[in-house]
Amino acid sequence: MPQKILAGRATDPQLRGDLVQVKVDQVILSRAPSRALAEAIATGMKKTPVEVAVAYDGTCVADASSLADIDEGSPHSVSPEFPTYNIPIARPGIGFPAPVHLERFAAPARLALTDDPRLATVGGIGMLSLVVSPSQLGQALATGSAWLRPPRSVQIHLSGRVRPFVCARDVALELLRRNLDEVVRRIEGEHHAPVILEFAGPSARLLSVGDRAVLCGIAPQVGAAAALFVSDEKTEVFLRDQRRSKAHRALVPDPGAPCEEVVSIDLGTVDPLLMDEEGVVRPVRDLAGKPVAQVVLGGDSGVTLRDMLAAALLLKSKRVPSRLDLLVAPPSRQVLEVLAQSGALVDLVATGARIVEPDRRVVTSEIYPPPPGGLSLRTADAEPRIAGAPSFVVASAETLAYAVATGAVGDPRSFKRPVRVTVPRALPTDDVLILRDKKGEQVSTKKPPPAPAAVPWRGPLTLDVLAGVPKGNGRAAVGARGRKAPAPAEAAPPAAQAAPAADDKPQDAPAEGKAAGGVALVLSTLDEVRAVAERATDLSSVRAVVAPFVPSTAVSAFASEGIATFLVGAEALGSIKEQKSVELPAPAQWGDRVAAVFGDERVEVAWLATGMERSWTHAGTVRQPPSASKPARS
Repeated sequence: MPQKILAGRATDPQLRGDLVQVKVDQVILSRAPSRALAEAIATGMKKTPVEVAVAYDGTCVADASSLADIDEGSPHSVSPEFPTYNIPIARPGIGFPAPVHLERFAAPARLALTDDPRLATVGGIGMLSLVVSPSQLGQALATGSAWLRPPRSVQIHLSGRVRPFVCARDVALELLRRNLDEVVRRIEGEHHAPVILEFAGPSARLLSVGDRAVLCGIAPQVGAAAALFVSDEKTEVFLRDQRRSKAHRALVPDPGAPCEEVVSIDLGTVDPLLMDEEGVVRPVRDLAGKPVAQVVLGGDSGVTLRDMLAAALLLKSKRVPSRLDLLVAPPSRQVLEVLAQSGALVDLVATGARIVEPDRRVVTSEIYPPPPGGLSLRTADAEPRIAGAPSFVVASAETLAYAVATGAVGDPRSFKRPVRVTVPRALPTDDVLILRDKKGEQVSTKKPPPAPAAVPWRGPLTLDVLAGVPKGNGRAAVGARGRKAPAPAEAAPPAAQAAPAADDKPQDAPAEGKAAGGVALVLSTLDEVRAVAERATDLSSVRAVVAPFVPSTAVSAFASEGIATFLVGAEALGSIKEQKSVELPAPAQWGDRVAAVFGDERVEVAWLATGMERSWTHAGTVRQPPSASKPARS
């Protein structure tokens, strides 16, 4: 199915070559909207030609820091100028980007590009959503096209029916327990191509679109580029309920379509599961009786409208234990309205729940973090698990309901009987919090910040070695790569941005007290790679990433930011982590293998970039002069 979507939009329908140029249907801006807009404007955009482009402003709880970000034009902020470029703004309070986009914008058999891995959930409606860097998003906004690697597919065959008190969240955890990440890693290593999960089988068509979205949400955790369900009558009913019937298109795989591997799962064998604080999936009974201090019901993934209603029914007439905090974060404004109209919200409030706003920092635990020394249970997927990050237990809404009812972890099947939930068909669809460009309305004349200057590779380079993900909140630069936006007169000429530098002279020494040329990160796990990829625009000194496994989508995103990605064997990882610096030869000497010197140890590493990605790495940017940007064939 992903190949069908890309082939219908590619300049080469056969999808030959390392990268292919494809037409983009939607662009979803969530993590660094202003940076993507700045890149698009630098490429020459006046109004985006993309069918749907939306910028999500996820800062609902304003504080001094968030207001300063807006005033300073932070890459993570959303300025009022977006609608003038044909990019509506989803205002604070509308909900988390993933569930809102699924309800209001996602469409089957379309291609979307985003900077937020959590938007993998829109695959539940049959939309292919791929994560790229803000600079690649800028190119897509300006030209309506992007260069992507042709993907490979892994089919997940679903059969059987789930038993009472088993939710889609439990099925997703079961897939993680079956080491799906090892399958993805092996196929990536064989083909050097993104892997997309395709859900199939008789039970796949029985699941609601909401349940499908929950299953698609596991894609980033296993290193897959995306996940995809068929678009069928269930999808059509969902769109009809959202008053978007015209967006429906059928999407099914061709008979006999090849895939790299098939993973089968019988839904009838799935028990209530949880992912513990170390990221290990276990049966709920393994932690039974353990006291719970905090429960966060809702968020942007792992829960559906049906799950929220079921939890409210299970907790009706119950009271929150004295040492437990129950926080309810409705995924979207639509879900909040349905809970209010049905009386479920009143039941939750009467239980002792606190209703929190859908701020992006809720899912990252920047606000409402897990209490020290206490156990926190949540329905939303965790951010990449790295050292120092807040840790909590992930479980289904019904498992959370049992924890609230008893004050401890337990199997939800201990409830007397399952609840019967009727999801209303008449859903509120008022887009009052979508800000579009309207003629005659006064908008701010403040210009968006300029795109950061490219930092090309010039000759041999010595980098400081740093093991693991840099500490900090992700907004402060580490070292001195110098990605601050230059004044217009100091901007690098197009030639310097479009072609790699070939001289063999070392780069100029940085300012005193700064890293010698930048930083090379040595990463051990997929979660560390994911964390760095999501923060690449903030870690301004990073010039190289070395790891035993890097997903193809992350390689492309790093390359577009001028970050070289190298593969190293796991056996050599321990020794190079102990080194203080690495010497890399001049770019003219790079090939599929690069001879790097870590301290006194010479190590051959594999350069993972391919095709145009290598030019992007050397040039320090994917950005091209306005005259060179042409849209792809429709």
